[in-house]
Amino acid sequence: MVQIVLIGIAAGAAAALLFASLISGSTLSLLLVSIAPLPILIAAIGWSHVAGLIASIVAATALAASLAGVLFVAFLVGIGLPAWWLSYLALLARPAAQPAAGLEWYPVGRLVLWAALLGTAVVTVSLVNIGWDADAIRGGLKRIFEQIIRIQTGTPANAPLDIPGLPEPKRLLELFAVVFPPTAAVLATITNLLNLWLAARIVKVSGRLKRPWPDLAAIMFPPAAAALLAVAVVGAFLPGLTGIAAGVLAATLLTAYAILGFAVLHKITGGMFGRGFVLAAVYAAVGVFGWPVLVMTLLGLADTVLDVRRRVAAKRGLPPT
Repeated sequence: MVQIVLIGIAAGAAAALLFASLISGSTLSLLLVSIAPLPILIAAIGWSHVAGLIASIVAATALAASLAGVLFVAFLVGIGLPAWWLSYLALLARPAAQPAAGLEWYPVGRLVLWAALLGTAVVTVSLVNIGWDADAIRGGLKRIFEQIIRIQTGTPANAPLDIPGLPEPKRLLELFAVVFPPTAAVLATITNLLNLWLAARIVKVSGRLKRPWPDLAAIMFPPAAAALLAVAVVGAFLPGLTGIAAGVLAATLLTAYAILGFAVLHKITGGMFGRGFVLAAVYAAVGVFGWPVLVMTLLGLADTVLDVRRRVAAKRGLPPT
């Protein structure tokens, strides 16, 4: 137990230092902040979820004591607890239906969905701190973005906002206010999943990973996920905070299905001639253009409905997924 506590304290200190790098204002600090959950995840997956919880509390306390008291709740809710919860779920296991099969570990597909739900929850809580209705939230976001732009451009508070090359900066602020909530939730979802994957790889290399490495190309979502996505898409058209929160949830769930689409692509191209070129081209297209990720989302949804991987496996005479 002493070792777990010490590991938790060390991981918490590392996470706090990564997050505190934000005050430097450098571009590199954004990368360091994005991997702030990594020490917590490594401590939790490699030793115990208790170590991850200790790390979360230590990091939040250190940031509150050294920078600002408000950071205790902000870090704990936004970074610490989501990282701890994902690591806790990743280590859940139960005896398999057939004793010879050993343990049945928590499905990776559900971890992806949990990352989406956590990203939605964090952003929604942040929006509630700004206001309880759509006008107040968007007005608050526009003020925040305006302050950031004034600092970046050196525009005084009593001077008209001027953005070079943009005759009507107010429209840009309005666009930011609408796009920011779902974008922030999507980034939080992807960041949590990347940190979870990287932490698991690091722990695996160290030989401390308790669960076997899963077949990521075989991940699946429960049927309720598609129903929840449908409800979120419909709810996004509602007015007020409900519509904003539903839109954020729809964005994160669509991201989850895009990840599922990539898993399907990896599975159905297995053993195919030129597979590396196909995968590289798809990833490059998504990275450069962005919109092809919608194709991957549709592929993930199609697999949910049509079981694409099983059909492809059957045509090739391969065992089913």
